[in-house]
Amino acid sequence: MKNDVIGSCPICSHELKVTRLQCTNCGTALEGNFQLNKFMKLNKEQLYFLEVFVKNRGNIKEIEKELSISYPTVRNRLDSIIKALGYQTGTPKTVDRKSILKKLDAGDISTEEALKLLSGEEEK
Repeated sequence: MKNDVIGSCPICSHELKVTRLQCTNCGTALEGNFQLNKFMKLNKEQLYFLEVFVKNRGNIKEIEKELSISYPTVRNRLDSIIKALGYQTGTPKTVDRKSILKKLDAGDISTEEALKLLSGEEEK
């Protein structure tokens, strides 16, 4: 019987660390600290949703139909996966045009920097 590798502790939900790998053919074992990939942080429900999402090529209507869930539920589940993978959800930061133009006028930033900020790019 094979069990799936889990990425978080079933007791406290913190990340687990892999310390041993073993070949199924010859039995060779490696010991050390190995990092799990980001997808190991997802629980079974999230992995199943991700599988359905990929199978349906991200088509929300098809996902709603297959899982018998509403659009907001699809979005919430997708947001939970995005957060579990370590990314932020929501809308991009809004650009404060007035403060950028004031900085440009005062000579605090260059024209190129102002253009980057106005287009939504972050300062480097």
